[in-house]
Parts: sequence; C-alpha cells; structure tokens
Amino acid sequence: MKLLFDQNLSPRLVRHLADLDPDSNHVHTLDLDRTADELIWEYALREGYLIVTKDVDFSDRSVLRGFPPKVVWLRRGNCTTGQIEEILRRHYQEIKALDEDLQTGVLSLF
Repeated sequence: MKLLFDQNLSPRLVRHLADLDPDSNHVHTLDLDRTADELIWEYALREGYLIVTKDVDFSDRSVLRGFPPKVVWLRRGNCTTGQIEEILRRHYQEIKALDEDLQTGVLSLF
C-alpha cells in the first residue's frame, strides 16, 4: 500500500506516518502540487497510490470514472496535522482493507 497525500494536507504526514507506510509520498515532493487533479489521478493510477485528500473532487472522480486509484477522503474541516495523523492511524486497518477490496473505491473518514 502506498499513500499519496494531496496538496491540502501537510507534507510532514509522509514522515510522521513512515512507520505505517514507508512508500507514501506527497504531491509537493513530486512537483504535482500545482497541477490539475487529472494529472495527480493519472500519476496515482500509474504508480499504484491511494490518494489521501480533504477534497471532494477526487471522491467524485472515483464515482464517475471508477477506480483505481482509490481515494481516502478525510471529511474534516480545519484541523492540525497531528489530528490528521491520528485519524489515519486510527483507521489504518480500514485503509489497508480499502487497498485490498475489489468492490470499493472510496473510504470516507471523519
């Protein structure tokens, strides 16, 4: 499993969650932070990432186009990076299950 964090999440999450997912990355690190969602989608598909985002657009795209890539949609307002990390850690098993599930393309976390 590899997580790709969208621009609306802190790049520090890659380091903070390296013990769970050492292959994760952030769009900023990949110079994708100023590109269209379509290019991020294509990159995630090609490289085997799950997209982690607070943006509904990726969830909508998954409904319209199907998956992969799969999407972890964080449905929280403003919150700290520590709170996001805690949510992802608390739901890690669900994220792993999403990665392996052949029927589901989006996981909504609150």
